[in-house]
Amino acid sequence: MAERRRGAALEQALLDAAWAELTDHGYARFTMDAVVKRAGTSPPVLYRRWSDRDSLVRATVAHVLRENVLDLPDTGSLREDVLTLLREISATRLQLVTVMSVNLASYYQETGTRPGDLFDPSTTGRKEAVDLLFDRAVDRGEVAPEVLTERIKSLPFDLLRHEFLTTFAPVPDHVLEEIVDTIFLPLLR
Repeated sequence: MAERRRGAALEQALLDAAWAELTDHGYARFTMDAVVKRAGTSPPVLYRRWSDRDSLVRATVAHVLRENVLDLPDTGSLREDVLTLLREISATRLQLVTVMSVNLASYYQETGTRPGDLFDPSTTGRKEAVDLLFDRAVDRGEVAPEVLTERIKSLPFDLLRHEFLTTFAPVPDHVLEEIVDTIFLPLLR
C-alpha cells in the first residue's frame, strides 16, 4: 500500500502532475480530472487547494518557475555574468520556455491574460536574483544605477526568449554574444 501524502509532499505531487499535464497536452486539453488521475488522488483533495483550472495553472507555473531558478553567476564582470546566465538558460531551459509560451497560448486567449501576468518574476524570486546581478555591477562601478530600468535589465532575457520561440533550439554562443555585446551593453553606456 502506498504511503499517504500530506502537506507539502501532497501539494508537490499535485503541482508536478499538473505540470506534466500542461507539458504533455497543453492548456486546451488540461483538465482537473486528468491532474487528479495523474497524481493518484481524489477530486476533493485537488479542489480543496484550487477551485478551478485557472488557479491551478497559475499555482503550477509559479511552482515550476520557483523550482527552476538558476544559480547566479558572480564572475566579476557584468558582461560575463549576463553571458554566463544566458548560456545556462539556453542550455537548460529551452523546453521550459517553449512549454510556457506555446502550450499555454490557449490559456492566455481564454483568460485574457498575457504571459507577463503569469510569469511575474516577483512571485518566483527571479526579480530578486536578476536585481542582485545588476546590484553587483553597480557596486563594482560598471554601470550607473539610473540607467538600469526594468526594461533594460530584462532585455537580454527577452531577446533570448525571442530566439527560443523563433527557432525552438538552443541559441548559438555567437548569438548570445551579439545580444550582450552589440545590443545590451551599449545601452548601459
